[in-house]
Amino acid sequence: MAINRLVGSGSRSVRRLIAGGIAAALCLVAAQASAEVSTVRFARQLGLGYLQLYVAEDLKLVEKHAKEAGLGDVTATYAPLGSPSAVNDALLSGSADLAAAGIPPFLILWDKTRGNIGVRALATLNSQPAYLNTNRPDVKSLADFTEKDRIAVPTVKLSYQAIILQMAAEQAFGEGRHAKLDTLTVSLSHPEATISLLSGRTEVTGSFTSPPFQYQQLESDKVHRVLSSYDVLGGPGSFSALWATGRFVENNPKTARAVLAAMDEASAFIRENPAEAAEIYIRLDNSKLAPEFVRRIIADPEIQYSTTPQNILKYTDFMSRIGTLKNKPETWQELFFPDLHDRAGS
Repeated sequence: MAINRLVGSGSRSVRRLIAGGIAAALCLVAAQASAEVSTVRFARQLGLGYLQLYVAEDLKLVEKHAKEAGLGDVTATYAPLGSPSAVNDALLSGSADLAAAGIPPFLILWDKTRGNIGVRALATLNSQPAYLNTNRPDVKSLADFTEKDRIAVPTVKLSYQAIILQMAAEQAFGEGRHAKLDTLTVSLSHPEATISLLSGRTEVTGSFTSPPFQYQQLESDKVHRVLSSYDVLGGPGSFSALWATGRFVENNPKTARAVLAAMDEASAFIRENPAEAAEIYIRLDNSKLAPEFVRRIIADPEIQYSTTPQNILKYTDFMSRIGTLKNKPETWQELFFPDLHDRAGS
């Protein structure tokens, strides 16, 4: 009876204590559930196709927009990698949260991850021409390459350049012959391919590359252009994109929006400040290129820095027709996360 009186007299305090504990636990669970990453890890390829990431790194734009979104102090890290396969491997292994490379490598990963990790793009980065250059003076068209030649691309059968070369081969040699030049391709990073082509002392006689490397190659009077990706596409088309897994964006929605805002701001900065953007690229890339040379490339009207996709379905139509993609998107929006869907893409 004395015990019952003791419990009864303290029950109100006990109930308050329990209620407070439950409330604190619920707050902790809610905080943990809503917590987003404190470090955003980017893996990117090399060159001006990824200039927004150079600018975002230097100006700390992801950190800025994350703080504005109420995420506190967020750190962004950037890993430069030499091939799109390495970039995708970094994303799939969990060593990167976001990957930046050419459009075809993204499309292939989107296709392979449908129904599981659901890779989609947050944004495109730019539309720019990619040139196929050669150091053989007698090569005027694709038909002039022989079995003795080797054409460097970032990754055979996967990279932007490899897919554009297949499109060009079909246009040159006829439907169904898209793979005619595949046996001539070798995987080399843009810097390695440039060194090989300019030296003239390796088996590499062609380099399908991107800015600034293609223009650097053309500075030599021993190198000339065979074709541009714009010739193959019939005009401008998105060159590069930034993508992530569905889980990352679902678990970090504010971070994903902060990244998109950072890419938008970086795009505007590049358009308005090409000289400063050139300086940032040279400094972060440890490049020995002249600032004015890089500025002229950035300001070239053929190059457009924009997060809005352009002519994406030209790639998907071709890649699905030849079997590189098993799934064909009906709209460009299927390939991108919803925050981009209301933009005037194509």
